[in-house]
Amino acid sequence: MTDRAETLSILLAQTTQAVGDLAANAAAMRAVRARHRGADLILYPELQLIGYPPEDLVLKPALAERAAAMLADLAAETADGGPAMLVGSVERDADGRLYNIVALLDGGRVVATRRKHELPNYGTFDEKRVFAAGALPSIVEWRGVKLGLPICEDGWFPAVCAHLAGQGAELLISVNGSPYEIDKDDRRLAQVFGSRVAETGLPLIFLNRVGGQDELVFDGCSFVLNADGAAVHRLVDWEEEERLTHWARGADGRWTCAPGARAEWEAHPADIYSAMIVSLRDYVERNRFPGVVLGLSGGIDSAICAAIAADALGPEKVWCVMLPSRFTSQDSLDDAAGCAAMIGARLDSIAIAPAVEAFDTMLTDSFADRDVDTTEENVQSRIRGLALMALSNKFGPMLLTTGNKSEMSVGYATIYGDMAGGYNPLKDAYKTTVFALARWRNAHVPRLSRNPVVPVMPDRIITKPPSAELRPDQKDQDSLPPYDDLDRMLHMLVEEEASVDDVVARHGFDRDAVTRIERLLAIAEYKRRQAPPGVKLSTRNFGRDRRYPITHGFRTA
Repeated sequence: MTDRAETLSILLAQTTQAVGDLAANAAAMRAVRARHRGADLILYPELQLIGYPPEDLVLKPALAERAAAMLADLAAETADGGPAMLVGSVERDADGRLYNIVALLDGGRVVATRRKHELPNYGTFDEKRVFAAGALPSIVEWRGVKLGLPICEDGWFPAVCAHLAGQGAELLISVNGSPYEIDKDDRRLAQVFGSRVAETGLPLIFLNRVGGQDELVFDGCSFVLNADGAAVHRLVDWEEEERLTHWARGADGRWTCAPGARAEWEAHPADIYSAMIVSLRDYVERNRFPGVVLGLSGGIDSAICAAIAADALGPEKVWCVMLPSRFTSQDSLDDAAGCAAMIGARLDSIAIAPAVEAFDTMLTDSFADRDVDTTEENVQSRIRGLALMALSNKFGPMLLTTGNKSEMSVGYATIYGDMAGGYNPLKDAYKTTVFALARWRNAHVPRLSRNPVVPVMPDRIITKPPSAELRPDQKDQDSLPPYDDLDRMLHMLVEEEASVDDVVARHGFDRDAVTRIERLLAIAEYKRRQAPPGVKLSTRNFGRDRRYPITHGFRTA
């Protein structure tokens, strides 16, 4: 019979991952275990062995087979008398169904596995596509302690934790793969898992991962709540951390965690900026690009993207290119040069006039009976995209796209032109957010920066009216509402799925103006489907969250 433990030391391994690289993930877990031989139990995030989210990769039979073999190897290694491990992985049953599991490894074997019951199927999540739902999980009795092991979504709703409490659980341990969204860190602690503690009267460990994975970025922000709801540990946001927590059983049999460090999590807009740094850094480095190249126009979008890239990768890995035309102002030339100098990045200039003239000549006969319009403006943008892609192909850096969510919402971006590229840090950032980020970055050095300089752009970039400079005296506001107004319209239409009448009722905007924006939003869907990936910041990013048909006739006005 197992002796009943009266004290426990539990290590929270808030780590990053490599999706699909099981050997690397297992090696990282072994390294953590080697550093903490005195711990009783080490916790790793959800699906840490295979990486999260695995998407359809998990449907490949060889992955589940390799995961099972590697999990057995990890279990065998716990025969050395060192710490037990709680490892997230995947399991296939006799009927071929796949489950998202946690496995408790101790004493040289797999002591227990538990399957995820609540499978999220909204927003970025579509786990029902690849996993089967497990039954309501039973508790795991280990070293005389009754553990409840809700996996991520299992803790976001009351049923699983209530079931475990009803079975006599003494401690809830929730391993997660919870992506960043604005304000989600506080919501997890206070509204979601704080509610589970209040409902069950049990202490709870929330463990999350850090790092970027395509459009998702994980912010960490792990924590420990005692049974009274007090947050006695808060791990840092955005960075890996290994936190040893110490637990004791009281005279009443209830477990309490001794207080430890409580990290302050970043406020806005620092948290958004960190999300962009981490996502871009991991995307570039894990896909083995030597750096990035981007068009630096002298405008705010490309300037903040250059700053983010330098913060993520270091300025030596950022190649800025000015591609002036006859419409490019001297202010833009000076501002681009100033920005590159402040950041410390390379800046080249490639005039597009020869290519514009060549296209004009090529198309003269075809366009003979047509007036000049946006077609010629788009040709300029596509020439720039072609030149930047040529540099990317020839020298290897990934082309960074710089369009913001406001522009992408209404289609003010040129497909195969300024939309060309491999990743877009601003994809889920409205124009007003871009302004806020630029002002903040000009006054602050991000904690995660590899380029600790301020300011990073001339102030005029932030204060001058935005312009694509594709025709004389062009301004964005020639054909769009002011961005403060536009972004309020878009937030309701996109994030809230509101109708035109809803927007007008709340903000008092002109109904025809909102109707036009709704129409532009609808007809630009085909462009957004062909846009590069970019980091998710909101609850309704274009891509994983908001999945609209390209062809549809519905309008609310």
